Amino acid sequence: MKRTLLFTALILSLVLTSCGGGSPTTKLNVNLTDFQFTPNQYTVPAGQEITVNLVNTGAVVHNFIIMKLGTTAGDAFDEEDEANVYWEEVDIQPGGDISTTFTAPTEPGEYQVVWGSESHA
Repeated sequence: MKRTLLFTALILSLVLTSCGGGSPTTKLNVNLTDFQFTPNQYTVPAGQEITVNLVNTGAVVHNFIIMKLGTTAGDAFDEEDEANVYWEEVDIQPGGDISTTFTAPTEPGEYQVVWGSESHA
């Protein structure tokens, strides 16, 4: 069974800064709907533990994926993109919420975050 994540062209940007750069936060509150998520950009400190609170107010199961620095997913996230995933939180049910943590990459830069509804082919 092949899993494919379809996602909208709206991409969340996760900007990692080194010490002293921007206004970094270690807590992300993300609201997922079927066509967008808000807010759509965060600045976090590189190498720090980040808490992510995800709320799915959409009608379908959603996923939240951070790609490795310098990589992006195409029109549909598929098996070929798996090698480029830095961190993934999956299966956020409609009306559901998840709170979890991850350690931000140590290399500052802009990371693509994709989300989507899950389908099985």
